[in-house]
Amino acid sequence: MTKSYTVAVVGATGLVGRMMTTILEEQNFPVGRLIPLASARSEGMEVLFHGKPVKVQTLTGESFAGVDFALFSAGASTSKEFSPKAAAHGAVVIDNSSAFRMDPDVPLVVPEVNPEDAFKHHGIIANPNCSTIQMVVALKPLHDAFGIKRVVVSTYQSVTGAGKKGVNQLDDEIAKVPLREQKFPHPIAFNILPHIDVFLPDGYTKEEQKMMLETKKIMGADIPVTATTVRVPVFGGHSEAVNIEFERPCSPEEARSILSRAPGIIVQDDPSKNLYPMPIHAYGKNEVFVGRIRKDFSIPNGINLWIVSDNIRKGAATNAVQIAELLISRMK
Repeated sequence: MTKSYTVAVVGATGLVGRMMTTILEEQNFPVGRLIPLASARSEGMEVLFHGKPVKVQTLTGESFAGVDFALFSAGASTSKEFSPKAAAHGAVVIDNSSAFRMDPDVPLVVPEVNPEDAFKHHGIIANPNCSTIQMVVALKPLHDAFGIKRVVVSTYQSVTGAGKKGVNQLDDEIAKVPLREQKFPHPIAFNILPHIDVFLPDGYTKEEQKMMLETKKIMGADIPVTATTVRVPVFGGHSEAVNIEFERPCSPEEARSILSRAPGIIVQDDPSKNLYPMPIHAYGKNEVFVGRIRKDFSIPNGINLWIVSDNIRKGAATNAVQIAELLISRMK
């Protein structure tokens, strides 16, 4: 008989929290009891799980009694306050915020890249930033084969990365109605903002810093990364133009072959048929899509990639559930 688990979802009424519940259902994760948790203002709301409504409870320090896994997606301040309490109750926390990502005692895990790190946890595992996740899934098999010397990435990130407020602002601007709320400092409809998260004293944004630092931790290698992160008027799916300089020669054919065999990746790369990854096709899927694989003629060992993934799924909820699946694979 398959063992079942009590799973709490913190931030259950948000975009990622609702998707976590969906992924748990889609993946047939052995949930014996689901506990949706959110702030007091969401008390009594319902989420559907296997077709049945489950009432949302108010998050407290005692919400985690008997919980096996606690999937957090409610912001860094909430995670900092409640993740240690959940872990103290014996739950394994998988946290989607930035609260613990760079904590040296907390593993930062992408199952296709560094699965063994998940088993080094002390009650809390961090889920990386959405834009980092899809990039390292593609970088890892290439790094293993050719050794990465440097990465330059420019992102094109959808408004879902900014949560409901970002979606609402784009919706309202397109409809030309008064804004319900303003998430971005400028209009996002028919516009592009080179500004995700706050600006730091060095001129980079925090989102860019996350990609640079998290990549090194996940890959377990001191790979120099420089990033420019950009918000675009797309409802779902992040895209990235990634330039990689390798230690050893790598042809587009070799890169295409390696990526096509790598876990979690679908290669879409036939320009003659206008086949390349697009967020409109990646939306609603759990894989990372890679295309536009071509040589960079400006350096000896350079390759360009175009990487697209659903940021709410693989970039957040799916990755978190995959971590939990990884853990229970050794509990059987």
